[in-house]
Amino acid sequence: MSLRIWGAICLAATLSGCFEVNTSQVPMATTWEMSDQQRMQAAHHWEVLARNEARGIMANQRLHTRPLYVFSPQPATPFERGYHSLLESQLVQQGALVSTQPEGAVIITPAVQVVTHSDRGSIRRPPGTFTFLAAGVAWVFQPLKHWSEPALALIPGAALLDAFSGNITEVGNTEVIITTRASEFDTLLYSSSNIYYINAGDSEHYESQNGLRVSSQW
Repeated sequence: MSLRIWGAICLAATLSGCFEVNTSQVPMATTWEMSDQQRMQAAHHWEVLARNEARGIMANQRLHTRPLYVFSPQPATPFERGYHSLLESQLVQQGALVSTQPEGAVIITPAVQVVTHSDRGSIRRPPGTFTFLAAGVAWVFQPLKHWSEPALALIPGAALLDAFSGNITEVGNTEVIITTRASEFDTLLYSSSNIYYINAGDSEHYESQNGLRVSSQW
């Protein structure tokens, strides 16, 4: 590299320090670290949630020997009806004392919130997506010139897609926050929240359409 080019680089670096180009009038947006969030799209997933929450409740020293009453709002959504029964069943299997009446029992209350995003901008594909696609294209087209049976090149690619396609799903714009709480005498003894993606058409499973609820709690 010539002396003139090195001089230009040094001058640019010096000027950038003098004018403090690493400043901004407003905070600059950055992305989050890569994380995973599951999609809930089957009643079996409600059972998995109920099993995990039952284990968490029974692991609480203040709850595992107390009678528990699982409250169900009225009218209940399909998720609330299913989750109520599944949570009761899982608690019984975990050895809990499940009461059919709220009097004298710790009240277990599920709370559900559906969140729908209307403007999320562009969402980057998982790392390696485009590399995987490029490698697949190269794998298919390379044998076309060298193999006597080019169609055989499709078999390994199809096998890879079969192996990994079940791990890939769309992010979507609809999420649900499900919180399971245990309370007694206005005191919160247990609280656990989980966030899932859901299909937009499934939001009615989790969201009350009329917004009117009747509670047996005073």
